[in-house]
Amino acid sequence: MSDPQHPARALFPGEKPFPVIPACDHYAGTESYMRKALRLQAERGGAFDVTLDLEDGAPTGREHEHADLVVEMLNSDENSVRQAGVRIHDATSPHWKDDLDAVIRGAGAIVSHVTIPKATSARQLAEMITYLQGSCAAAGVRREIPVHALIETHGALREAQAIAALPWMRGLDFGTMDFVSNHHGAIDASAMRSPGQFEHVLVARAKATQVAAALGHGLVPAHGVTLAFRDPLAAEADATRARREFGYLRMWSIHPDQIDPILRAFAPDPSEVALAGRVLLAGHHAHWGPISIDDRLYDRASYRYFWELVRRAHATGIAVGDVAQFFANDA
Repeated sequence: MSDPQHPARALFPGEKPFPVIPACDHYAGTESYMRKALRLQAERGGAFDVTLDLEDGAPTGREHEHADLVVEMLNSDENSVRQAGVRIHDATSPHWKDDLDAVIRGAGAIVSHVTIPKATSARQLAEMITYLQGSCAAAGVRREIPVHALIETHGALREAQAIAALPWMRGLDFGTMDFVSNHHGAIDASAMRSPGQFEHVLVARAKATQVAAALGHGLVPAHGVTLAFRDPLAAEADATRARREFGYLRMWSIHPDQIDPILRAFAPDPSEVALAGRVLLAGHHAHWGPISIDDRLYDRASYRYFWELVRRAHATGIAVGDVAQFFANDA
């Protein structure tokens, strides 16, 4: 990216690039589902991420064995695209440190992310990230492993801004079911699913708070699961509302049939991608000064918006036309 007029350099000078990661994060916990997820991910060329679940996926009493299995999978040829992360146990569990030690010691060079559930405060999460950093140092892992934190407790919601500001953070995820459960019956169970999860005032407020905290700190906000896992249309409808009404950029999948509907809902509109290409190429030619296309004014704010859109489109395999030249040496 030697060109000083490259969009990433000219439009975002000195800023940390916003993470561009797949819009679908597919969760799998049992051995057969984890292997199936990795095979499907490889077939799709990494169109979605996979999170191997050490928390809910671990059989009670066999947590260590399950962690070893996950490490084995991370190091196997099945993990060919290297976009598989893990969800560890929460801070109240005696297993979370063992989870991190096993994963970092055995697969610290290739695990794509670590998801931490049920945080109750920024201080608690900071302690867990510090332990992760210590595990990396002890294992000789010199990379920064992206952390995704689940906002699903009152404490985490209250301190969402502080959590988003912690080091190594890449994403904030929302756990609808645990969040509703933590209200001691004040929120009806119907708010765990649609349309209630988007319309109950307390749940909608929490989601808006989470998304604002994430985006304000340059993190990716991720929506939780659609419980009707055998209804792909339900997943697509939820993903569409999450994207358009709340600003989410990513969503969890818990069944392979949910993956494509989620990706469709989050994919940039091809017509807007085409316009973005026209605007960016013309803006680049004008050294990012104001331009007019079809009697509409475009300036640096427009360019920044369209560059982020094109980055997402390019990352998801959508054709971006001549503007693809900017990705040849994109750092």
